[in-house]
Amino acid sequence: MPGSVGHVEPQRVVLFTEDDPLVLESGATLGPVEVQYETYGRLAADASNAVFVCHALTGDAHAAGHHGDAKRPGWWDTLIGPGKPLDTDSLFVICPNLLGGCQGTTGPSSVDPSTGKPYGLRFPHFTVADLVTVHRRLLAHLGIEKLHGAIGGSLGGMQVLQWALDHPSEIENGILVCASARLSAQNIAFSAVARASITGDEHFAGGDYYATGEKPRVGLSIARMMAHITYVSEESLRHKFGRDRIGEQPTFDIDFQVESYLEHQGQTFLDRFDANSYLYLTRVMDYFDPFADEAAAIARLGEVRTRFLVVSFDTDWRFPTAHSTEIARVLALAGCDVLQDEVASPWGHDSFLLEVPRYHELVAAQLAGSTSLVFLK
Repeated sequence: MPGSVGHVEPQRVVLFTEDDPLVLESGATLGPVEVQYETYGRLAADASNAVFVCHALTGDAHAAGHHGDAKRPGWWDTLIGPGKPLDTDSLFVICPNLLGGCQGTTGPSSVDPSTGKPYGLRFPHFTVADLVTVHRRLLAHLGIEKLHGAIGGSLGGMQVLQWALDHPSEIENGILVCASARLSAQNIAFSAVARASITGDEHFAGGDYYATGEKPRVGLSIARMMAHITYVSEESLRHKFGRDRIGEQPTFDIDFQVESYLEHQGQTFLDRFDANSYLYLTRVMDYFDPFADEAAAIARLGEVRTRFLVVSFDTDWRFPTAHSTEIARVLALAGCDVLQDEVASPWGHDSFLLEVPRYHELVAAQLAGSTSLVFLK
């Protein structure tokens, strides 16, 4: 039976320094840059079995196993472990916290060495390509030159796509799950409202709330509540809550079970995420558009030897299948090996975090190099 990787310890490394800074796509520099990451399994002697996990917007480095409480596993524990699709009996799995994050990797809440205070909104803007630059430096630190695979859901899938585009010889298998190559106006609109709820909070203090003893808790919790609605499906909410009520008489507090659920989602988010990180990472997604010049993208992709698996879910309305179809279309035009599959699941965008059999079978087969997968050309 599939198992857990068990107890894991987060690791940290300084990948860039003030003397050797990270040069961002914008030309801005950043140093030092510290990254927190976790690994699972054992690296082969020839480093040929490494799989890189790129996390989504509000994820972190803790993808599998536990930190002492087995009842609180990592966010992708369904996918990573002995006998699971990312089988740690044979694979070495790496997952870092993103640049700009707030779980051990340098971001807006980190101290700016030039001022001795948290960066706040003085942290430079960055791109998906910059995230990949940091990932590649981590691989160099680990002595890995080429990946057997890279996998990510949502923003994670964007990172995998950018990596394959910029460094065409470094990833053998690229797995993009409910990802997008270009956010729609509706996607950007959702994030704009979330950011407005944060920046409009009375305790936001222009992003310098770290020293005030207060946080923009109301704004961040509302941002999370609204975003969470887009991560689930109408079907899943109907199945879980329907119109079940808590009280008998109408109030302007919490009258329905679904309201209680969203309140819980918003409040628990406050304990693990920084509001400024939310601002920056949502903006990163807004500006991601690697196929804006399609002809140029196809020319660059012509050098890519990555085998791609592009997975979507039929109830995902945040990044519906049309987004995956567009990615697969451009990859196929460039002559890349690409399999696209829409998987049936009642759980919406969050399906990529759950144990959906067809989805797990596809990932396992891709990493195993199964010849039963039929690729589009």
